[in-house]
Amino acid sequence: MVMPPRKALMTSAPSAARQRALQRHALRRSAAAFVLATLVALALAVLYRAAVSRPPGASWGWETLLPSVVASEEEEGGAEDSEDLKLERVLKKASTVDNTVILTTLNAAWASPGSVIDLFIDSFHSGVRTSSLLKHLVIVAFDQKAYEQCVKIHPYCFALGTEGVDFSEEKRFLTAGYLEMMWRRLDFLRLVLEKGYSFIFSDADIMWFRNPFPHFYPDVDFQIACDHYVGNATDLGNIANGGFNYVKSNERSIEFYSFWYSSRLRYPGCHDQDVFNAIKHDPYIVGIGLTIKFLSTKYFGGFCEPSRDLNEVCTMHANCCIGLRSKIHDLRIMMEDWKSYLSLPPNLKRLRTSAWRVPQNCRYNNRYPTLSSDITVFRWFLACCFSCILHTIILIVYSAVFHHHTDKPY
Repeated sequence: MVMPPRKALMTSAPSAARQRALQRHALRRSAAAFVLATLVALALAVLYRAAVSRPPGASWGWETLLPSVVASEEEEGGAEDSEDLKLERVLKKASTVDNTVILTTLNAAWASPGSVIDLFIDSFHSGVRTSSLLKHLVIVAFDQKAYEQCVKIHPYCFALGTEGVDFSEEKRFLTAGYLEMMWRRLDFLRLVLEKGYSFIFSDADIMWFRNPFPHFYPDVDFQIACDHYVGNATDLGNIANGGFNYVKSNERSIEFYSFWYSSRLRYPGCHDQDVFNAIKHDPYIVGIGLTIKFLSTKYFGGFCEPSRDLNEVCTMHANCCIGLRSKIHDLRIMMEDWKSYLSLPPNLKRLRTSAWRVPQNCRYNNRYPTLSSDITVFRWFLACCFSCILHTIILIVYSAVFHHHTDKPY
């Protein structure tokens, strides 16, 4: 039998079976390349994000741990008391007859004299029937400096220590430190509920102009303010803002806070507010029987959606604002506007429905930051783009090399 020349063997087309084998091999290698490229891109994005979110010379948070509670309580209860007992003591002192407290959190960046916490306290003194609410306020300090400043200006302070984490510096929106602080706060609020205390939680950049209790819904487990209110308190289409909420302590709310906190694992890189806006549709919440209502921006407004009528407003939040300087600037103007309104005679107050001169430095649309309003978030966006571009380049290069190899004649 005559054998075909060697050259003919090399140039003949591969069989159908060999073509299918090559295709399967190509798919396997493409999948492996895709997974590898994804892992590399994600790792680089995480490293880049960590680098740009940490100011030059900033601490990585491996400093000493915090004391647990204010000095007056240490003297009263003894240093041997557990944090649990110290928290129980301060909550009991500040609570109303129905075991309700007002809570806010504070770190050193917001605690310096003339900063956010001073404006927050001043709003209670300047508001209508709000000064008496200060005796129910507990300030939860995230770090030593915040704790030290708290005891100078307020009787009820609790230092919430977190091992190996430094919360003292300003935490810019969506940075790793910001996210960790928000989730630590949420877990603390769950603990307060478990102790049998209902609470109003308020960010310290919310100014209190009127007593909010008359505008809360009776017999509702969880009530929350909004960045955008659609006009219906039960509509899940409302865009909630986690900076202000009124929560009653019961089995349903405790279970919900546990579910909310555990959901951070399902939504990595998101803060508590965005996770809430995702899980509010979850059938599990209906299953546990939790009742939710959203608070109207007519009474509980903010820079995202201001309360237009100064005769009705209860609170105003410096939301849709990134950067401490911008917040302080606009909060001071807001307080000036409020005090100007209060100085008017009653007949002119009724006519003065809208007089806010804010937002100014905090101005941007729909809570989405621009380069000028927040360089850190913009860099984080660039990091995501960078990871996508790198991912694409790796796939293109690999595809070109692979096809060059498989196109060689057999």
